[in-house]
Amino acid sequence: MAPVITDPAKLPMLFQDALNVGDVDGVLALFAPGAGMRTVTREHVVGAEALRAEIGGTVAAHGRLTNVQRHTLVGADTALLVTDWTMEIDGPDGERIAPTGTTANIARRDADGGWLFALLNPLGTA
Repeated sequence: MAPVITDPAKLPMLFQDALNVGDVDGVLALFAPGAGMRTVTREHVVGAEALRAEIGGTVAAHGRLTNVQRHTLVGADTALLVTDWTMEIDGPDGERIAPTGTTANIARRDADGGWLFALLNPLGTA
C-alpha cells in the first residue's frame, strides 16, 4: 500500500518522479477513483484504464517531465495546484519536442486523510 500523501503540494513532484522512471502504476496511484486528465491535445480522459493508456503512451514516447510548483491553495478537502511544466517527448517524426505550459490541477482529500489528484488540466501549452 502506498504511503498517505499529507501535503497536496507534493503531488506534482511525485507525478514527475514516477513518470520519469516509467512507473505507470506509481503515477496512477496518485489519482483518486474516477479522476480525469485533460491531455495537451485537449482530450479529456477519465478513469483508470483511460489514464493508464495515456500515461503508458507518454512513457512509450520517452516522456521526461519537469514540474515547478508555483501556487498551492488548500481548502478543507480540496486543493488547487498551479504548476509550470515542460515535457520532453518524442514527436511523431522521431524528433524530440518540448511543449510547456501551466496546469491548474485539483486534488481532493481521501477518506484516509491523504491527497490525490481529482483532475489534471495542462491546458495553455506553448
